[in-house]
Amino acid sequence: MKDNLVIGTRGSLLAMTQARLVEKDLKKIVPSVKIELKVIKTKGDMLSSSSNEETDKSLFVKELEESLLKEEVDLAVHSLKDMPSELPDGLDLIAIPEREDPHDVLISRDGESIRNLSPGSKVGTSSLRRSSQLKKYRDDLQVFPIRGNVDTRLEKLAKGDVDALILASAGLKRLGKEGEIIEVLSPEIMLPSPGQGALCIEGRAGDESIIECLQQLDHFVTRCLVSAERKVMKIVEGGCRVPLGAFAEMRNDQIFLRALLLSLDGKKVSYVEGFGELSDPEKLGMVIAKELLDTGGDEILSSLSEN
Repeated sequence: MKDNLVIGTRGSLLAMTQARLVEKDLKKIVPSVKIELKVIKTKGDMLSSSSNEETDKSLFVKELEESLLKEEVDLAVHSLKDMPSELPDGLDLIAIPEREDPHDVLISRDGESIRNLSPGSKVGTSSLRRSSQLKKYRDDLQVFPIRGNVDTRLEKLAKGDVDALILASAGLKRLGKEGEIIEVLSPEIMLPSPGQGALCIEGRAGDESIIECLQQLDHFVTRCLVSAERKVMKIVEGGCRVPLGAFAEMRNDQIFLRALLLSLDGKKVSYVEGFGELSDPEKLGMVIAKELLDTGGDEILSSLSEN
């Protein structure tokens, strides 16, 4: 093991908080190793503050991965839902710690639940997945594109730019802002994104001593669940951004996986669910993804590509 480890991270408060969680856990495993954080600005960070368009996932990780390949950092901490399905040659997801709450939540200015928001209320999100599911559930609400970090979004809510926000529970909890949550949205209303709530630690495939160390942070069940979700993403998205939800959880020692693909207006929906073995999560993901495409998903993807 090296005398010091450099963790690459984006510079947002949430990214830094997540990197420090990993740093804290690593210090317990290798207390004699010096650990430092190195902030790397990604193209996605620059675009997210100036664009109302959903940003390609790879733009949030590319510069971090380049720093790994150049050996400027030893590992990188990401939100797993930001990770593309394909990794560059030479890199691997070495550890996936136990997942935080994967659900989406509603924060509203006047404390209303999603069911009780007044018709015409503005709900802030720039996620295709969230906006399409919101339109499916309540087409009388307005989707208001909103970007920026959590505090920026909460400020816009407080100023009245929007009446409510949909955010990930995990990020709010890691920032100590769970008190802002009005309602945890059930998967029946808002199926989470593949990998939502989980962190991942990316490193170089050949760094055996670092891999051996980091694998102590790997959570087997979480890795299995998110592997099923990400297999759906890999097959269905094919590198494109689409309104896709995929969420796996344990039920009676099996993986229960739900997947959902929608049109942008939420009116066309393909939904599939099924059980699979913990020993082969990707097989379940592949079966669910193919069924999703065969039962209307292909038609939805064709319509999305025309828009």
